[in-house]
Amino acid sequence: MDISVKIAITAPDGVVHEHEIAAFEKGFESAAEIGFFIEDSNALLLDLQQEIVAAQTAAFCADHSTCPCCAGRLRRKGSKAIQYRTVFGDITIDSPRFYHCRCHTGPVQTFSPLTELLPHHVAPEMLWLETKWASLVSYGVTVDLLKEVLPIDKRLNAETVRRHLGRVASRMEAELADERYSFVETNTYERDRLPNPEGPITVGIDGGYVRSRETGQSHFEVMGCKSIPTDRPDRYLGLVQSHDEKPKRRLNEILKDQGWQENQQVTFMTDGGDTVINIARDMAPASEHILDWFHITMRITVMHQYVKGLAHLSLDEAEEMARRLRQIKGYLWNGNLHDGQVIIDDLVMDLDDLETQYASIKALLKAASEFQTYIANSAWMIPNYAERRRYGERVSTGFVESTVNTVVGKRFCKRQQMRWSKTGAHLMLQTRTRTLDDTLRTKLKQWYPWMKSDGEIKMAT
Repeated sequence: MDISVKIAITAPDGVVHEHEIAAFEKGFESAAEIGFFIEDSNALLLDLQQEIVAAQTAAFCADHSTCPCCAGRLRRKGSKAIQYRTVFGDITIDSPRFYHCRCHTGPVQTFSPLTELLPHHVAPEMLWLETKWASLVSYGVTVDLLKEVLPIDKRLNAETVRRHLGRVASRMEAELADERYSFVETNTYERDRLPNPEGPITVGIDGGYVRSRETGQSHFEVMGCKSIPTDRPDRYLGLVQSHDEKPKRRLNEILKDQGWQENQQVTFMTDGGDTVINIARDMAPASEHILDWFHITMRITVMHQYVKGLAHLSLDEAEEMARRLRQIKGYLWNGNLHDGQVIIDDLVMDLDDLETQYASIKALLKAASEFQTYIANSAWMIPNYAERRRYGERVSTGFVESTVNTVVGKRFCKRQQMRWSKTGAHLMLQTRTRTLDDTLRTKLKQWYPWMKSDGEIKMAT
């Protein structure tokens, strides 16, 4: 059977223009002949896009070919062909240039309407797709994926996608407000009169490392954060601490996007490191800082392993050390910091008094001394974990541990030993976290309000 596809476009002046954009022959005797082929649909979409974009840009240029002040017709200087990159292929557009009217007093004599309409020659949805997929997989895989499912021009390459992602991330960076020491804007009197908040917010902050491409530095730290409100979607945050100048501002913006108000309780859970604690300081008046239970048990487990490796000690001595470690864990779990620190101090002194040169004893002593310092510095963040657990409250940042591993381990390719610059990693983290919490498209809609939502096309029946 013969099939033809036609398009009818009604211009702003009411004139209808009809075009035949495709004609092909299809069989019907086998399943392989039923419906469109991918090649057919790609060619049809490209031709359809060409006609629609040409009609839209021609109407826009015609609308801007008269002076807005005196309504006089502008003289045309000439035109040139430009390439407009869309999700359905690269479209060639005629871009006219006009002389400004004599009533115009600016320094420029000519202008191009399409330069103002399409300054980057890339469709917003194309930027969204490139940025979204490049934030999840490598640039090369993104190019292959887009070319596989869409009639993308063959000249699209990984470097182009990288530049477009950097452009989107840089624009988000430019829109971020200035950093501040404290983001508390109300006093006690004003907070008492705020409406009741929805519920507490739990914020987990942790760090990871990626390989550095800079000379003299093997790794640098990236920070991941997950904010979990009671009745709203979760949000993610990522940054390079040694590169970013606005870490607290980023966290504050996420809390505000989740509807946080200053009389709402916020619980910050960290590993006790200074870099992660400083981000959360003076962030919310109704806040508490809790040392992650996972990081405490991780250090105790390491010491347990060292004790098991002390083959030269008697069984009673090894069991005594293991018993002390269990006591320490029990005291800290129940918030009994005083007795826990006493046993930690005794353990460090006993290990220091042992007269032996075994390397395992030295390693155990070093681990115990570091644990002693760790607990002493983080004592103000150690609650009664058992009581929190009984009331259904979080005691561990396992939820953000998995987030950091996803951000750093997969897209940053730790297993492939991929190297990053601090700037490149930081920009990637901005678009990746936006992709993970499904707010990237919303952000682009703020820049390009004409990006329509799905389902706005009225289909003929």
